[in-house]
Amino acid sequence: MLTKHFASFHWAQQVRKLNFDLKSHAHRRPDLLIVAGEHSGDQHAAAMLREIKKIRPNFNAVAFGGTALKSAGADLILDMTKFSVVGLSEVLTNLLTFARLLKRLFLWIKINRPRAVCFVDFPGFNLRLAKMLFDGKLSRRAGGDVVVLYYISPQVWAWKRKRRNQMEKFIDRVATIFPFEKEVFRGTQLDVSFVGHPFVANGYRLNVSRSPDGPILLLPGSRKSAVKKIFPTLLKSFREILKCDGEHLAIVVYPDETILAILRKILNKKFPELLDKVTFVADGESIEASATIMSSGTMSLRCCLAGIPGAIVYRAHPITYVAGRFLVRVKFLGIANILLNRCVWREFLQSEFRKKPVAKYILTCLNGANVLRTFSDAASELREILSAGADMPVAQWALSSLE
Repeated sequence: MLTKHFASFHWAQQVRKLNFDLKSHAHRRPDLLIVAGEHSGDQHAAAMLREIKKIRPNFNAVAFGGTALKSAGADLILDMTKFSVVGLSEVLTNLLTFARLLKRLFLWIKINRPRAVCFVDFPGFNLRLAKMLFDGKLSRRAGGDVVVLYYISPQVWAWKRKRRNQMEKFIDRVATIFPFEKEVFRGTQLDVSFVGHPFVANGYRLNVSRSPDGPILLLPGSRKSAVKKIFPTLLKSFREILKCDGEHLAIVVYPDETILAILRKILNKKFPELLDKVTFVADGESIEASATIMSSGTMSLRCCLAGIPGAIVYRAHPITYVAGRFLVRVKFLGIANILLNRCVWREFLQSEFRKKPVAKYILTCLNGANVLRTFSDAASELREILSAGADMPVAQWALSSLE
């Protein structure tokens, strides 16, 4: 729910590379450009694209996204997911590079004229680009010929409600993944459809499950700045757990090799005594866990849907946190707790995120039938909430927008 953007040094390198990528290599006008700046958006957009290609195998999609979209068949122009960060202070230090990237992407669209642009989450970047398309008279809303779509709507129900007005002006069609979101846009002229949540779609494999004998799952996140702040305390908490029960093992999920290198460096340098206790696993592999300590995000919802007991943790730059607490209008940080409207997965935020309280809580999660039943019942309730009748599948929504 917090603003998410880029790390300056790497972005400077990547933006320079765009000088060679302003003209699409496709022999025909692209059907769809997908802009996804984070790992979760990349994965959700990839699932959408795979379904589209089942219906139209020759569908021509290009992407400013990540490797998941590339694997799904998109022509990947720039991997934007490698350099995402979180927080106000991080964004402020990268404004120049951020502006340069927006300009280059706008020029790419102006030259190649995709039939449609689909923004995926990532509102701080995507809504600015939507405004540029409108001001440049490229978008349909401004009299141009490019349809502007938004999949996984900005969370205006949590903060920055004024974004509804921006979306109404710049966006043609919106697809939401939570059933209550349509109501949030009531009173606007936006064409809004609920397309169902990807995690409860037919054929989706959750890939995480609870096992009483499994390791403790540590989820430090997918953005470099967040990982560096969160992972050391995750390991400290796990070390505290081992003081009470030395038989436990831990498993850490990473989204890509860049994040894996950061995780290994932290473990090797600061926690060498845990080397034989911690295993790294790539996101997407099947995982069984007895409990979890997780940063808020997409992977945390998967764990909650699997009924894995545990805690949600968060730590950011103090400026980011103060700004977020001032702006955000929801009681909880974790989307599972927000959907349930109660704190089932306990949240340890900022100064509360300390090794001893977290370890003590996780140890209580590992014991007791009543505790485990609470998480299992909450997981069933979550699935019911997210399985509410959708207006249409997301692939149908995207294709109908091009008709």
